[in-house]
Amino acid sequence: MEAIILAGGLGTRLQGVIGAFPKCMAPVNNRPFLDYLFDYLEQQKCTRVILSLGYKHKVITEWLEERDLYFEVDCVIEDEPLGTGGGILAAMEVAETDDVAVVNGDTMFKVDLREQMKFHQSVHAETTLALKKMHQFDRYGIVNIEGNGVIRSFEEKQYREEGLINGGVYFINREAFLKRQLPEKFSFEKDYLEKFAGQKKFYGYENDSYFIDIGIPTDYDKAQVDFKTIFR
Repeated sequence: MEAIILAGGLGTRLQGVIGAFPKCMAPVNNRPFLDYLFDYLEQQKCTRVILSLGYKHKVITEWLEERDLYFEVDCVIEDEPLGTGGGILAAMEVAETDDVAVVNGDTMFKVDLREQMKFHQSVHAETTLALKKMHQFDRYGIVNIEGNGVIRSFEEKQYREEGLINGGVYFINREAFLKRQLPEKFSFEKDYLEKFAGQKKFYGYENDSYFIDIGIPTDYDKAQVDFKTIFR
């Protein structure tokens, strides 16, 4: 299994807490958040990781040189910001497997990737999103799905009593994605998922595993507590 980690983010909302680190290197109990993602991908029997890097990439590549990893790691470095979609596209061009996992460098959603991939392949999806049911939230938009899991539409952020959110773990069929001839710079969410949702080639895989997005200080603080139990 190959996995792309989107790790080029600036971490603007966290800079008051972590300084000028790339967001994926934010320390959680004295370990970079990326290190926990590596643990997760090792548990999932991932054999190759492609890091999509941008901001302060040398901090990450120098840290990698000191690591003895279970899997092969390759880096794709953006000379200028390409957006989430452009980062995935550049990494996908060096991927080798038919269906590639993609995870965010600031999110931990402990989905069983083998099960998600099995579902993705069984429905012949172009892209499958891991979805998490949330309650009483306003930080995320929601994903509307049909009974068979086909994604019908996406809705903008607003307060919700409950709803399914995009948990930031994807399986993408590499050939179908590359055939789109997408631009070099684009938003994966706006210019791909939302734009093409009506074609009914995207599916949602609902999962109730542990989820946290460290993009804001309160959840970053929560990770310091949670990870003492989740990663021992």
